[in-house]
Amino acid sequence: MSAAGVNEGETISGMLLRPGRVLVVDDDALVARAIALVLGDEHEVVVTTEPLDALDRIARGERYDVILCDLMMPGTTGMELHRRVAACDPGAAARIVFVTGCSVLPEAQAFLASVPNTCLEKPFDLKALRDFIGRRVRAEQPAVRAG
Repeated sequence: MSAAGVNEGETISGMLLRPGRVLVVDDDALVARAIALVLGDEHEVVVTTEPLDALDRIARGERYDVILCDLMMPGTTGMELHRRVAACDPGAAARIVFVTGCSVLPEAQAFLASVPNTCLEKPFDLKALRDFIGRRVRAEQPAVRAG
């Protein structure tokens, strides 16, 4: 079943649907793996607990339809990762969706107000997360013509 609720290989209006590529960046390995399990049936999911690993992947040219990034991490925060990704790949920075499980500090609130990126609150409603990611992937990927 794809993110659109159809089986892989099925078409919608003559267009083939394909799984998206999702990068999950969260310092909590359990949270990152849980997100990967939720999304992994419908998408290719890459997980890292190290923000600088995510930056290296993006700088090397790896492309993701959605980058789910914890906002508050020790060391390199999601805010810093966004700034550094924007410097090397502004398109990738636009595909970052922040996640947070804590009250947002004033610095983070100011940052979120300054960027157009979405911020999701943990804990997630799993169906809502899958649906949200499916919509974002479809918005990022041109479908491939069937036949």
